[in-house]
Amino acid sequence: MATVKASMAGTVWKIVVAEGEKVTAGQDVAILESMKMEIPIAAEEDGVVTKIMASEGDFINVDDDILEIE
Repeated sequence: MATVKASMAGTVWKIVVAEGEKVTAGQDVAILESMKMEIPIAAEEDGVVTKIMASEGDFINVDDDILEIE
């Protein structure tokens, strides 16, 4: 199981996958907004999204969990 973590502090602007969805390494799974920039967050490995831990509109810090991939 892998956890996708925030690479920087910001607001979760959009979660672009759903629980149960298959993802591939490099695929964007969320978009953060920080300093009026949109920062895509990609999956680091192939798998299925098992749990989404952040919600759109949440403020998250560096290394906070966004979702889990199994």
